[in-house]
Amino acid sequence: MWVATVANIDWPTRTGLSQTEAMAEMRTILDKAQALRMNAVILHVRASGDALYRSSLEPWAKSLTGTQGVDPGWDPLASWVEEAHARGLELHAWFNPFRAGTASDSTKLAANHLWKTRPDLARVWEGQLWFDPGEPDVRTWTLNVIKDVITRYDVDAVHLDDYFYPYPDSTSLRFNDDPTYNRYLAAGGAAMARADWRRRNVDTFIQQLYSAVHATKPAVKVGISPFGIWRPGYPTGITGLDPYSVIYADSKKWLENGWVDYFAPQLYWSLASTGQNFTALLDWWLSVNTQKRHLWPGLAAYRVADGGFASAAEITNQITVTRYRAGANAGGGSGTLLYNTTAVRTNAKGLADSLASAAGYAGNVVVPAYTWLDNVAPSAPTIAVTDQNSIMRVTITPGGGEAARWWMVQWRNATTWQYRLVFGETTVVNLAYSTAAEKADRVIVTAFDAAWNAAAAVSWRSP
Repeated sequence: MWVATVANIDWPTRTGLSQTEAMAEMRTILDKAQALRMNAVILHVRASGDALYRSSLEPWAKSLTGTQGVDPGWDPLASWVEEAHARGLELHAWFNPFRAGTASDSTKLAANHLWKTRPDLARVWEGQLWFDPGEPDVRTWTLNVIKDVITRYDVDAVHLDDYFYPYPDSTSLRFNDDPTYNRYLAAGGAAMARADWRRRNVDTFIQQLYSAVHATKPAVKVGISPFGIWRPGYPTGITGLDPYSVIYADSKKWLENGWVDYFAPQLYWSLASTGQNFTALLDWWLSVNTQKRHLWPGLAAYRVADGGFASAAEITNQITVTRYRAGANAGGGSGTLLYNTTAVRTNAKGLADSLASAAGYAGNVVVPAYTWLDNVAPSAPTIAVTDQNSIMRVTITPGGGEAARWWMVQWRNATTWQYRLVFGETTVVNLAYSTAAEKADRVIVTAFDAAWNAAAAVSWRSP
């Protein structure tokens, strides 16, 4: 699920929390994700040219202390990564590449904010502050910010949402990128309509992002969550906003060219909707997923909380439809993402209860393999199991070659199997028991690499 930090939507719930208070909220979120058998949390680490982590490039996010640039005295991203991995959860770092803030922020930005240091790259549009996507220096800067994060933090993926050029607001004002466009033409750039040039700017950034991330750290995945409609009329009967011509996002192209490792179109409409039908849009995205990337639709959990959906059953029904349609179309659909965390954490209209039921995420699963990144399984480990009089201690000795990113530890007592996904740096796993009947009599350990390729399972049986 997505954890939005801008405007304190999901975390932290207000500015000025102490480290102890903020970490308590973080652990509540992660505990809920683990209890609901999720695989990952997607944390908003760069909302508006700022940082939810210690950075030499950009200022601290104001969502932490209430003032941009003020050091909170600890590193939230480092804690999120450690605590997520300890619960068997991936941590995906979510970036907004071009959004800089609102006009009301302009007098409150930190001195080292890019808006202040490079005003030539900045644009004001309908009360918003924006970094011009047509400026090569903007794209380079953003890529450097992202590379800095994946170099210094053990995140599992980089994630973008749907903000590229700004969405239209209440007026008809045009985004003022005349200086950039005219400079491009004056330098001898190929003549093209401004709309096509803008789309090319975004395409260039997406392609550069995919290449840069994998060149910097090949195991880190790239995910994008675009607006759920590519263009009205695709498929037939779909109406609404045209992001292709409004925010200049040719998201179908990115999927078809394989510039993503997972793709999460925001299908924030109901199964009953006509102009924006969930199932029709899902089927269409599956049909154009020619590279067979992981396709995990974003579901609008927040609409349960705000009354947009009548009940939590809308979300669990969409999960069921996604599973069925993915199998029927064999297009790579194999999961779902939830926006947002608060709707899940507060159990809005019983949403978390529904997700925990057979209709939701009823079983423990691992992430499907990213075989285009790596299709070679890691070496199998060896294991030893000893009885310590209240725990069965599993000691894992890694095999040679590629290191395991995760261990899946499964154990059985006389009647029941249990499961725990353990981060690869851990080599001792304690399985507690109180009675002889609870004692593990069989243990199976499977190594997974960062691309979720599985090694041959190894097992132990009680003598």
